[in-house]
Amino acid sequence: MQILPLLLKEFDSEAIITKKFLERVPADKFSWKPHEKSMTLQNLTVHLAELPHWVSMAFNTSELDFGTMDYKPTVVSSTSELVALFQKSLAEGRNSLTKAKEEDLLPIWTMRNGEQIYAKMTKYEVIRHSLNQTTHHRAQLGVNLRLLNIPIPGSYGPSADEMTF
Repeated sequence: MQILPLLLKEFDSEAIITKKFLERVPADKFSWKPHEKSMTLQNLTVHLAELPHWVSMAFNTSELDFGTMDYKPTVVSSTSELVALFQKSLAEGRNSLTKAKEEDLLPIWTMRNGEQIYAKMTKYEVIRHSLNQTTHHRAQLGVNLRLLNIPIPGSYGPSADEMTF
């Protein structure tokens, strides 16, 4: 069994759903957050938009070290910029998946903060992790949209906002 075609199918399927959610985020609510410990809507959605790039990162690096990286979230000022960021990240991730060979999924990749190791996983597991993170953060976004009284798009079928009774 070939794993890469299955990952690509899931990657594409999740992208369609995620794009629908990101398109609903109003820029005038970017600074909103539901709780003091929560991310702002902008930080959450930028993270969600950047997640497909993790596929490229997994294939092109052997680790992510939070202690040495100089990450700065992309600044977006509109919903269209947010969606464009997602499309760019998506294209990079998809390109890496289509070029990869099955054996590229096997090397170990490490997530750390200096000496503290958070995870050691195969590159396959990093890709699965990024897909799981997409689902997780998209669910957070759905709750935030609901709290803002913005209709939620369906994910794996119609949402309550799309149902007709």
